[in-house]
Amino acid sequence: MNAQERFAALGAQPFRQVDSRSTGLRSSFASLANVFRHREMLSLLIRRDLKSKYKDSALGFVWTLVRPLTQLVIYYVVIGKFLRAAEGIPDFAIYVFTGLTAYGLFSETVSSATQSIVGNSGLIKKVSLPREVFPLASVGSALFNFSIQLGILLVASLVLGVFPFSIELLYAIPATLLVLVYATALGLLLSAVNVYLRDIGYLMEVVLLVLLWASPVVYSWSMAKGVLGDSIALEVYTNNPVTLAVLGFQRAFWIAGHEGADYPDNLLLRMAIAFVIGLVLLLVSQRVFSRLQGNFAQEL
Repeated sequence: MNAQERFAALGAQPFRQVDSRSTGLRSSFASLANVFRHREMLSLLIRRDLKSKYKDSALGFVWTLVRPLTQLVIYYVVIGKFLRAAEGIPDFAIYVFTGLTAYGLFSETVSSATQSIVGNSGLIKKVSLPREVFPLASVGSALFNFSIQLGILLVASLVLGVFPFSIELLYAIPATLLVLVYATALGLLLSAVNVYLRDIGYLMEVVLLVLLWASPVVYSWSMAKGVLGDSIALEVYTNNPVTLAVLGFQRAFWIAGHEGADYPDNLLLRMAIAFVIGLVLLLVSQRVFSRLQGNFAQEL
């Protein structure tokens, strides 16, 4: 086939608009269907992210546990023993690791997804595929690491004789879904904005640090209530989706808190409302992503 024939063949191909200007659920479902058609590529990207993260490492995936376990030791010794926070929170080590597991899923998903488009600039400029697969691959790799930490939490609970054999364990399901919907929404939105404004990645490091201390991970919700009182500030603090997810994990895995621990009223209802709002945010984020993705290659 000569050059003229190739140009003619290319001209006969249907035009596909990259940065869709259509709005609404129909366009979002079309994007989701397109991602599903490329599910094998998504799977490959998840495996690539996991392998490349620990490439040439002797310990490999063991490093997945080093950071949360190091945080656990620091918080347990400094916050729990030196500052005596453990005196008011039974099974303090389980309590802290439960919060770190929930928060770690959110933090890793958002931070990795924010850099996913910029970090895959070579593929984006050369390969035609839905750009959403890159932040979604970050979600998948974060879920894998989360499953390892969750397994360690359950084993530790079993060894210490505090395994959560209770119906309260079901709180883990809505709590995990709450983390995923907000982390995915923010990951999609920030990954697109980060292409045009590279300071977003550095800003999110600060925001995620603030969110860690703005959630009852190393202190109890009742302590925050004691400081804030029955005020609007307490409602804002409590209805933070990260706080709700952490509280849900504590209800599920921290059995020492099943009796006597203070939780906000209607926790499950609060989580359900936050989840619905998160779905709306996810839809909006996907539409913003679709609007911005048309110039990714040029900006990168």
